[in-house]
Amino acid sequence: MLLKSHITDASSVTDMLREDHRKVKGLFEEFEQAENGKAKQRIVETAVMELEVHAKLEEGLIYPAIRSHIDDDDLMDEALEEHHVVHGLIGELKKMKPSDERYDAKFTVLAENVKHHIKEEESEMFPKAEDCDIDWEALCSQVVVRKEQLMARSSVPSKNNQDKASKKK
Repeated sequence: MLLKSHITDASSVTDMLREDHRKVKGLFEEFEQAENGKAKQRIVETAVMELEVHAKLEEGLIYPAIRSHIDDDDLMDEALEEHHVVHGLIGELKKMKPSDERYDAKFTVLAENVKHHIKEEESEMFPKAEDCDIDWEALCSQVVVRKEQLMARSSVPSKNNQDKASKKK
């Protein structure tokens, strides 16, 4: 059996995160194009679920593994503070309806915060982390298992599950 290189294992984790980033950025774009409250609500619910799962993975598994290997507490602390702001916006959005006066504005501010956070992660944190000697294979296994658990518990079906359900009809 061939051993994967350290970079391949690192990129399996960061590529998974980048895919999550692409997914939520796509949802942000969909929201901008949505023309009715029902569509906007579906998009917001899906984005919130995706962001909550993603944040739990980063905060519980990925950030602790990275922090212990890179010498940049400021970068890691800022990322956690950005998560804190996002959690606050999500909490407020969950209490709102699409017909509420500032619903669209609240989601737009959430999107702007998340896009800023994604840019910093992908341009600063991930490159530093990928150069570290982390047990990437073990981390990847933990992340995959935890993500499956979190997605199974979520109330909003993933796009793949929606696609499968629509094909069964």
